[in-house]
Amino acid sequence: MIRISQIKLRPGTEERMLYEKAAKLLKIKVEDILQLRIVKQSIDARKKPDIWYSYVVEIEAAQEAKLVKRANQPQVTLAETIEYVFPAVGKEPLQHRPVIVGTGPAGLFCGYFLAKHGYRPILLERGKDVDARQVDVERFWQTGKLDPQSNVQFGEGGAGTFSDGKLNTLIKDKDGKGRKVLEIFHECGAPKEILYENKPHIGTDILRSVVKEMRRRIIEWGGEVHFSNELTDLIIEQGRLTHVQINHGEIMPCEQLVLAMGHSARDTFAMLDSRKIPMEAKSFAVGLRVEHPQAMIDKTQYGDMDKIDGGAKLPAASYKLTAQTSLGRGVYSFCMCPGGYVVNASSESGRLAVNGMSYSGRDGKNANSAIIVSVTPEDFESDHPLAGIAFQRRLEEHAYQAGKGKVPVQTYGSFQAAVSGEKEATMDEQGGYEPCIKGEWTFADLTQILPQACNLAFVEGMEQFGSILPGFNAPETLLAGVESRTSSPVRIVRDQTGQSSFRGLYPCGEGAGYAGGITSAAMDGIYIAEKIAGQYCAFRD
Repeated sequence: MIRISQIKLRPGTEERMLYEKAAKLLKIKVEDILQLRIVKQSIDARKKPDIWYSYVVEIEAAQEAKLVKRANQPQVTLAETIEYVFPAVGKEPLQHRPVIVGTGPAGLFCGYFLAKHGYRPILLERGKDVDARQVDVERFWQTGKLDPQSNVQFGEGGAGTFSDGKLNTLIKDKDGKGRKVLEIFHECGAPKEILYENKPHIGTDILRSVVKEMRRRIIEWGGEVHFSNELTDLIIEQGRLTHVQINHGEIMPCEQLVLAMGHSARDTFAMLDSRKIPMEAKSFAVGLRVEHPQAMIDKTQYGDMDKIDGGAKLPAASYKLTAQTSLGRGVYSFCMCPGGYVVNASSESGRLAVNGMSYSGRDGKNANSAIIVSVTPEDFESDHPLAGIAFQRRLEEHAYQAGKGKVPVQTYGSFQAAVSGEKEATMDEQGGYEPCIKGEWTFADLTQILPQACNLAFVEGMEQFGSILPGFNAPETLLAGVESRTSSPVRIVRDQTGQSSFRGLYPCGEGAGYAGGITSAAMDGIYIAEKIAGQYCAFRD
């Protein structure tokens, strides 16, 4: 294959122009290009409002080495595409079918690959199927009536189902797993653009149908998916798993259990702790959601939209911001949702957490992201492995109390003045725009939710971000809290075989502390499927 980078097209230009520009660089006719695949598409807005799309493409043609040499351009190289290959399966027989706890991206992809290769996995999900879950979530947002087992955190698809569906990851894709994840999402209904966009996303509306198609395939290949089935206990004999308990009653023989239960399964972590499963507290981050008009973010990123060449429509703009504060804490934007909504993402009564969500069109009037502050086990006031969960719960209780069960909202101007000691927080300051929130909300004092050290770091970060994106720290900027579920506060220890020291337990995905987002969790699910398949042969009755 020939790889060509830095091909630039104006917004709105038809993709066929990629063929013409590629042919010109290679000094061949367009019809001599046997195949063209877009590898990456990004927006170049460095000289706004002079906006371009920049592409990396791969070309298949005759005599490729000769064409690269003749082109004699640094942007034209020979490239070998890495195709993911599932490794050869092992020889040890399975006594029982492998069981996977959780149907988030880690559990789904682990189940997908095991099912595809004949292992007939059983997937257990404490929540409901995605359609029933959607009904429960919408009812919660409208009435405040929470189902602790079916909500934004629990149910088919995991927490990512009610999010922006972002698929970018910082993990190096050395063996093609990341590319394979995107390809499977596309095969199951996601748009083709996720295969090459620089920051791909599916959107919560499309993601729901994608996970249903993945479930259908798992079942077609001999797997099973059981909803409203919660893992409630483990039976371990002589250091090895032998059975699992479901819903505090049913006992199921099980010798290979994938723990892909997500970062909010706090009762499951408590059960694992009671069984002395090795775990450790880990650093994560907490903060508040910030909202700005999407038009403001578009202007800061693209320039004057009326001056964009040809008046072409550009996607809702995003941003990524980081700061290091004088207090030594990192502050950064997280889960940025262009044209999105802040959502009440609570999963426990008397506690409140928020997240961000976008539909595929990203056409909401506001942009939002979490501005979060790093916290470490030193902040947790305990050296217990689950101390981070206790820390999260305290913050969520503060948020629930601040809003009296509703999402608490405050203007940045009021928050900043109170944190700096200039004046007391006021609860009735209306910003220059309405918040976009899924769930009931109310103006409240957010300064009592986070520890003061985090409040001070948050304000310092916001002030730095305002110097990067003008208006970001404007007094009317809206804040909502608390963002406490950024990543797992726990890591379940595993070795090079993918197992806990208790054999047969395979910690997996974000909840177990080995991923951070949809794509990396899916990749870790594939990794654990490889570990099981590398030792055992496909299941036979």
